[in-house]
Amino acid sequence: MPIYNKLVRDKIPEIIGDSGRAYNIRTLIEAEYVKELKLKLGEEVEEYLRATQDRQSLEELADIIEIIHSLVKVHGETIFQVEEIRKEKVMERGGFSDWIFLVDVED
Repeated sequence: MPIYNKLVRDKIPEIIGDSGRAYNIRTLIEAEYVKELKLKLGEEVEEYLRATQDRQSLEELADIIEIIHSLVKVHGETIFQVEEIRKEKVMERGGFSDWIFLVDVED
């Protein structure tokens, strides 16, 4: 039996059960949940960085967004609050749409 020991999407146990396979799960406490969300975020970012096709890249970005939604809830806020913070930062410092690459700055 393969051992995964990782956070999975909510319907994964149902999908495994529907395939006729047995599984073991447990519910995490909050500190474990936050830790596992952060690990999962890193995992999904790595998968995005390795993606070579647009569809695969978009699927990984969707996974990243899902994890961000969960992390926002853990911090007691909504995605709308994060979006407001994002907009404030764009107004103050700009976005990344101009493709600017800073080479150096004189001392």
